[in-house]
Amino acid sequence: MLSNFYQDIHLFRFDAHTENVFILAGADDEFQVVVPPNGEWYFL
Repeated sequence: MLSNFYQDIHLFRFDAHTENVFILAGADDEFQVVVPPNGEWYFL
C-alpha cells in the first residue's frame, strides 16, 4: 500500500494498551492507517 507508491511515513506509533499500530503517511498526511492486533488494517 504505502511502500508501493513510495509514500513518506511521518509517524509510526504502537499503543501498548490497545496493541494498535497507527501510521500517518503521505505528502500531506493524507493516509491514516490503524492496524489492530488481529492484523486487519483500515484507513481512518
